[in-house]
Amino acid sequence: MSYGPRWLERFRTAATYVGQDPQGAKPADLPVDQAVKLELIVNLKTTKSLGLTIPPTVLLQADHVIE
Repeated sequence: MSYGPRWLERFRTAATYVGQDPQGAKPADLPVDQAVKLELIVNLKTTKSLGLTIPPTVLLQADHVIE
């Protein structure tokens, strides 16, 4: 299982930082950005190989289920 920020959004945020650097922005003046949306990914193949059982309610809440 993985619970964390959506990587595509993090890359987009990084692109805005890179775009501001050549324009003469000081690193101390750049805002600190925190992820707003998080995603839950469950890998069923790995959980089965470890002998774990994931409750169906968790599987329903997952954004991605890898089988």
